[in-house]
Amino acid sequence: MVTRLLSQEGHSVDQSTDAQRGLSAALSGNHDIVLLDVMMPGLGGLDLLRELRAKSQVHVIMLTAKGDDVDRVVGLELGADDYLAKPFYSRELLARIRAVLRRSRHHEPTTNPEGAALDVGDLTVDPNARTVHRAGQLVETTTGEFDVLYALVADAGKIVSRDRLARVLGRHLGTFDRAIDMHISNLRKKLGTSCEGIERIRTVRNAGYLYAIPRGSVQD
Repeated sequence: MVTRLLSQEGHSVDQSTDAQRGLSAALSGNHDIVLLDVMMPGLGGLDLLRELRAKSQVHVIMLTAKGDDVDRVVGLELGADDYLAKPFYSRELLARIRAVLRRSRHHEPTTNPEGAALDVGDLTVDPNARTVHRAGQLVETTTGEFDVLYALVADAGKIVSRDRLARVLGRHLGTFDRAIDMHISNLRKKLGTSCEGIERIRTVRNAGYLYAIPRGSVQD
């Protein structure tokens, strides 16, 4: 059903019900996005995602059982860009796919219309190449992680609300939506503390998140 829907929308789709063959296809570099079902025979979807993320940053949308919050949280922790609970409306699936691909290909800077790379301390975020470097070393990020980080760094030293981050991700912020929290958690693990030992991304209770400016830095 999903294959037929996406084909009708003009997408070229490869389908696999075998996890190992699906993993090989996902690692081939021939696909823009992977729709990954958690429940599969043999290698489960979460295990497949873990193996996939060890070698590839291809975009992944998880399809999870309705109300299975554990699978959603674990999927985001493992690096999924988004998730969708079954059963779902076809239009919502198409919208989620478009949002992930749009953010990847045509990211629109929030407060930096020239698209120049942003430097805060030892961190450089380049919206054109969509790369993140910490102390000159490349930091691999998913689409969602990059967009959340870019929004925070573009307004470093200022609070960025959860609602705004949800809009950056193309989502409507639900009461129990953990996507933003998981992206923040993943970024903290990947970036570590600053060279001064300061937490880079701070939680401001009931307000949002803030990317901390290192002491001695000047921010326009």
